[in-house]
Amino acid sequence: MRMFFRLFALALLALIAVPVQAAPSLLEVDQRLAAIAWRLTTANAPLCRDRQPVIGATLHAADQYPRTLRDAFAAPVAIELVVPDAPAAQAGVAANDGLLAIDGRALPAPTMSDGTTSATRDAAQAAIAALPVDAPIALTLRHDGATRVVTVSPRPGCRVEFEVLTGSKLGASSDGRVVQVGGALFERFGDDQIAVVVAHELAHAILRHRARLEAAGVKWGLLAEFGRNARLFRQTETEADLLGAYLLRNAGWDPQLAVRFWRDYGSRIDGGMFHSRTHPSARDRAKAIAAELATMPPDATTPYFPPLLAKRDAALQ
Repeated sequence: MRMFFRLFALALLALIAVPVQAAPSLLEVDQRLAAIAWRLTTANAPLCRDRQPVIGATLHAADQYPRTLRDAFAAPVAIELVVPDAPAAQAGVAANDGLLAIDGRALPAPTMSDGTTSATRDAAQAAIAALPVDAPIALTLRHDGATRVVTVSPRPGCRVEFEVLTGSKLGASSDGRVVQVGGALFERFGDDQIAVVVAHELAHAILRHRARLEAAGVKWGLLAEFGRNARLFRQTETEADLLGAYLLRNAGWDPQLAVRFWRDYGSRIDGGMFHSRTHPSARDRAKAIAAELATMPPDATTPYFPPLLAKRDAALQ
């Protein structure tokens, strides 16, 4: 069972007086998250020790869905969506293409039971992730009964996967390998604000927070709210806030978005006196990010490597 670094404050987003539009479809949400993740992971690849080839396409598998929906798939693994102008799109990969093989290696056949599983999709993603980050990738595709092979020239990206959590869950989390974002967030925020949340979670992975917390012997669950546990979790949250702002800048966003996110919405979402002890208050988060950005040299290059990166090898104390 994965243990995730949670943005507990975001669990109170339902209290924000933001007009709620018609709920976007899961495909629309997946498309928005994929575009944000593409920008963040490729622009910040030089900051990531663990990298993978990124093609700008999201996979899904038939056995993730009820049996009644599986006949619509051209192959057990298929392309769910393609990020516009990313390498997959430039190579002619299209949504609903079935994925038969990667570099000539056929994908393993799934166990098509009545239950649902992400194992087939995960195995296909892992096969791509294991390839060289900058070598062309041959994809064997099937569409409308016709098979073709296309060559995709990937971009190096951080080795992190992204997925949407369906349902009414509000929040986001990261275990160092997978970033999960609650679909309900997309009903309340635009892509710039979602990018602040995703950049924060990507920063957790880059700064190796899960490994560092485990090495420090912290306790999760209710014990996380007290004493040394709470202090160390709060330390990692602040580090992720600060690095997240730089990740936004490297990917072409205004890093002040992170300041405005917490300044403008924070008083409504941090729970006031009831906010989690594992997270700083929204006011403190906004102040810390603004102070950190003020230390960045005015002529800083892009991507910028902040001194904060050195902390990823430091023990939490």
